[in-house]
Amino acid sequence: MRRRIPCLFVLTLPIVLGLQACAQEASDPFQRLTTLTSPERLAQLERLIPPLMDSAGVTGLAMAIISDSAIEWSRGFGVKSVETGEPLDENSVFEAASLSKPVFAYAVLQLVDQGIIDLDTPIADYYEYAVSEDERYKRITPRMVLSHTTGFPNWRPREGRLTIDFDPGTEFRYSGEGFGYLQLAVMDVTDETLEELMERLVFEPLGMTSSSYVWQDRFDENLALPHGTNGELLEKREPRRGHAAATLHTTAVDFARFMIALMNGAGLSESTALAMLTPQIEVDTGVTWGLGIGLQDNAAGRAFWHWGDNVAYKAYTLAYPEHGVGVVWFTNSENGQSILESMLAHTVGGVHPAVAWLDYEQYNSPKRQVRETLAATIDEQGVDMAIALYHEMKETRPPEAFDEYLLNTLGYRLLRSDRVQEAIAIFTLNVEEYPDAWNPYDSLGEAYMAAGELELAIVNYEKSVELNSENTNGIAALERLRAQLAER
Repeated sequence: MRRRIPCLFVLTLPIVLGLQACAQEASDPFQRLTTLTSPERLAQLERLIPPLMDSAGVTGLAMAIISDSAIEWSRGFGVKSVETGEPLDENSVFEAASLSKPVFAYAVLQLVDQGIIDLDTPIADYYEYAVSEDERYKRITPRMVLSHTTGFPNWRPREGRLTIDFDPGTEFRYSGEGFGYLQLAVMDVTDETLEELMERLVFEPLGMTSSSYVWQDRFDENLALPHGTNGELLEKREPRRGHAAATLHTTAVDFARFMIALMNGAGLSESTALAMLTPQIEVDTGVTWGLGIGLQDNAAGRAFWHWGDNVAYKAYTLAYPEHGVGVVWFTNSENGQSILESMLAHTVGGVHPAVAWLDYEQYNSPKRQVRETLAATIDEQGVDMAIALYHEMKETRPPEAFDEYLLNTLGYRLLRSDRVQEAIAIFTLNVEEYPDAWNPYDSLGEAYMAAGELELAIVNYEKSVELNSENTNGIAALERLRAQLAER
């Protein structure tokens, strides 16, 4: 099973100097916020972002900065496609990934104000649909969906059943499936498609003229195409059916307009706007969840935030309503979240509990250096030499550079490139290094399945499920594999 972690490039001197300056200013977060759009700060930002992107291998980035509850600055950096070299700008269209969720939540809360939906009435009362075999789904409410307390996993396993892993309303567990369930009910009670609803309640009122949950051919005019960890151009999906959790396409400027609406409570009653930005459930130290949006508390006060991750599209947004300040950026690179900490340091400064909770590997981490060295060795000298080098580096490199996800990520990079036997070798090393961890066996099982070695795939998936009985992906894979063997 794969985990998000992109690749590493060299930290350049201008970035080091910029980060030092930001670190000095970060001790006074209020100063950082009040001077965010000063000419000096903006000039520094324009100077530091391009080398930062180069160091991290980020193909393109578009961002907007809000000050005094208005868009004060927006820019594009890098290119829309490495094949054309065409520069992107602040109006380039990106997949917003999970930034889709707060936009949908905003529409749902308008329906709450209109008395069409009640936050605490079970969704099953509005829409007769057996979303799960677990009868507890009948207790799930819109509030639980928006606060990620349904008990659903993020996504159901491929061809698998949707489970409920704890009593709804009792714990936090991030779930796109919950948003899909609420979407079905909302579409039923309003008798509108998702796109019709969002156009009526959000896009048109807020002037989001370049936003849609379904593919629009007009996006081709200024589309940021997706790129992988090595900067390679990837295939762009064009969703013809909208999903509330993940298919929003938008621009940095359009999304900044949405952020301003949230900051001002526009389109919502005073009580509903307040509820949206009020903690509903604790997530981690300094991190809570409101209704459709993440919240964090630090020295600068309470901010709302969210992130997006559709593999090769990464995004982040953060705003301090009390100060009228916010930032949003989109990238068209699988490496996009590796610059998250640096981007926040360059802009709003301060300490961010939400970033610690997300725990994305940053582009200048020791682990990244090790993985990229191994990847280069595989390309130049073969996988056996890379494995020998791995053991040597374990003796000399910092211990924090090594964990099961180091090799797991490298293995999936090979698997995605159809280098299946090399991937099997790396995943096998990972199993040897971490014999008590369930995820390496799951990954090795997937690689053997890709190689057509079904018996070995079953052996490793069985070991993975033995170590983690809640590995729904492994359970579903075993069902498929056993069925395939039975047909032989």
